[in-house]
Amino acid sequence: MNNVSVIIPAYNEEKTIGQVIDKVRESKIDTEIIVVNNCSTDRTEEIAKEKKVKTVYCQNRGKGYAMEEGIKYATGNIITFIDGDLGIYTHDIINLMVSPIIEGKAEFTKSAFIREGGRVTELVAKPLLELLFPNIKNFEQPLSGIIAGTKEAFDKIVFEKDYGVDIGILLDMINNNIKIEEIHIGRIDNNSQSWQSLPKMAKEVASAILKRANKI
Repeated sequence: MNNVSVIIPAYNEEKTIGQVIDKVRESKIDTEIIVVNNCSTDRTEEIAKEKKVKTVYCQNRGKGYAMEEGIKYATGNIITFIDGDLGIYTHDIINLMVSPIIEGKAEFTKSAFIREGGRVTELVAKPLLELLFPNIKNFEQPLSGIIAGTKEAFDKIVFEKDYGVDIGILLDMINNNIKIEEIHIGRIDNNSQSWQSLPKMAKEVASAILKRANKI
């Protein structure tokens, strides 16, 4: 029997965390929802508790830390990660992401979607992937944080602690010969990074890719 845990890493997402939880609950898939409060200073954790979902605190700031902390508390054999700042328009995003895993078609799924932005994706991630990993499939959204996989698959990979976590997971799954499927989930909105934060994000994404190409 497959049990699904949905982990939502969240840092100061009081404006969106409630609607993300509500969207997860629309699924026909019965899920365990875990919100990981990643050092928020707003009402993120309070809102999650009001929604009566499992809420845990991660004392180390960084998405990768929060993702690992969530896995510690997850009871499902299928793990799904969803960002806490999303506007999601697809009716049943959880079903879309986990169905290929339940059906045995994939061990890991990576979302593709329509959205604005994607500056680091287009200017850093995709060019580096094309240069250093030319033989792998071209993923539309290699930095997407909406992913799902078997617990066993996640146990095989390394979680970067910063902005490099999502691309690091994808490349580790590929390097471990995990069966991957890209899932189109329609349109989403999320908070684009400010111009001031883009150099840091670009550096950390590039570092995660270069590590896995044995270049640093």
